[in-house]
Amino acid sequence: MIVVTGATGKLGSRIVDQLLSRVPASTVGVSVTDVAKAAHLEARGVRVRRGDFTDPTTLADAFEGADQVLVVSAAIVGADGATANIAAVDAARAAGAGRILYTSHQGSSASSLFPAMITHARTEEHLAGTGVPYLALRNGFYSTTLDRYLDEALTTGRLVAPEDGPVSWTGHDDLAAAAAALLTDGEPGITPPLTAPDMLDFAAIAAILSEITGREITRVVAGDEEWVETLVSRGVPRGYAEFGLGVFRASRRGEFAVTDPTLEKLIGRPAESVRAKLAAAE
Repeated sequence: MIVVTGATGKLGSRIVDQLLSRVPASTVGVSVTDVAKAAHLEARGVRVRRGDFTDPTTLADAFEGADQVLVVSAAIVGADGATANIAAVDAARAAGAGRILYTSHQGSSASSLFPAMITHARTEEHLAGTGVPYLALRNGFYSTTLDRYLDEALTTGRLVAPEDGPVSWTGHDDLAAAAAALLTDGEPGITPPLTAPDMLDFAAIAAILSEITGREITRVVAGDEEWVETLVSRGVPRGYAEFGLGVFRASRRGEFAVTDPTLEKLIGRPAESVRAKLAAAE
């Protein structure tokens, strides 16, 4: 049995859908924090059980009988994120899984300027020490991250953010298809970066928005502290605002300036471009 965690989230739900096109539903299980939200999967024949990374006692039942477990990284900011991921990895090992997969990130590094990358690096390090065959999926930076900037840019004509650098923005659908392929056939270890083929900074994104909309969208560079204070004034907790600033600090150091053809080879088609995503959202 293949068990997928976070199966009602943006990435996990797509992975399960892709997986069900490859293997019988009776061979798929999901671990979710709210089983009611997975009723549609149970109706398709998927085994649904409650599992919560922050309550590791629930994971023994969720992972029972698993040949493989795909640990979708916890959406938890700070050191607790690594703690949660590691708890899931340890539970998968204790359940006797023969292989553990983990959704890491292309920028995974213990020295990153973006704290989430440190979380991934710590989880990968722990995973490598379990003695269980594993696969760390070095996913590209989710292109849905751009959504939080689009409404204001389209409303005001200004794309305001701190100084940044190029990022190989990558779509959830493509990453889900790659994960499903790797669950059914994948070499152990760490994947190459699983990215779309283009690297774009916010200036390039503003230019694409201008072309698509026929309006002038101006890229405005905000100072780091100014940007944080603006978010705080809008009700964003300071800790989250400073966490988000890490994305820009890391990107301008070039941490996400990488592309690789592996994703497109795995999914057998061109990856979604940022232009296509922006055109669909406009």
